[in-house]
Amino acid sequence: MHIDHSIWVWLLLGTSILAAFLRAQTASLSLLAATLLGGLIAGVLSPLGLIIIVTFLTITYYLKNKSPLPPVILSTVVIIGSLALFLHLVPGFSNPQVLQNVQAGPLSADFSMYLNLDKPLAFFALLLAFPALLGENRKINYRTILLISTPLFALPPIASLLGAIKPEFSIPNWWWLFAFNNLFFTCVAEEALFRGFIQQKLTNKYGAYIGVVVASLLFGLAHFAGGPLLIVFASLAGLGYGLIFHTTGRLWAAALVHFLFNFSHLLFYTYPILRG
Repeated sequence: MHIDHSIWVWLLLGTSILAAFLRAQTASLSLLAATLLGGLIAGVLSPLGLIIIVTFLTITYYLKNKSPLPPVILSTVVIIGSLALFLHLVPGFSNPQVLQNVQAGPLSADFSMYLNLDKPLAFFALLLAFPALLGENRKINYRTILLISTPLFALPPIASLLGAIKPEFSIPNWWWLFAFNNLFFTCVAEEALFRGFIQQKLTNKYGAYIGVVVASLLFGLAHFAGGPLLIVFASLAGLGYGLIFHTTGRLWAAALVHFLFNFSHLLFYTYPILRG
């Protein structure tokens, strides 16, 4: 485990994301600006990367609030830009590797992890493009969440029966770094794109069934690098996250359940997969 000297940049970014969920827009944008400036100072964001990100966020804001162009143009721009950030195709980012070939337990395959600055920035573009991204304030039915979560958390045991993973209780010394990174910079970004943006847009136009199912399938396809079995399981997990978001109306609920699913995988099963 290597704690990079620039980790304070991600602490700023995480606080900015938290402020956004608390609907503190001014504080969130101020912290985002501090994050970008900090990234430049720390050397994890180049001047070119800064220009590209600021331009992307500015264009997104303009298309949403000032442009007479049809909404489909905005959706296309923000999805393409977000995917470029997700796939690390935008130049100017030097994401530090904080875990290299570590093992969660003796049966677990090697695992490496980066602190990504580019991927979580897509959250802010999506929020600027679609202010309803965070969902709405409605009464939460915790029994419904439990009913949805039960089959969702049954997926790892099924994967274990298929031989992809095996039960293995472990608390690696880097669990806190995994949790911080996974919650704020993986789950939030992914739920913002697939549930907050894509699912809501499709639901508004075609209904909840299409919105939840299509967003879940796209989420599964996004995991194509892991092979067909991972695509299937990610699609099923995405269905669970989508139903959580649909029933609660809150993006934070979907992101939190997504994180708890990933974290329980780390604690109770071989992570990320069984050692070959």
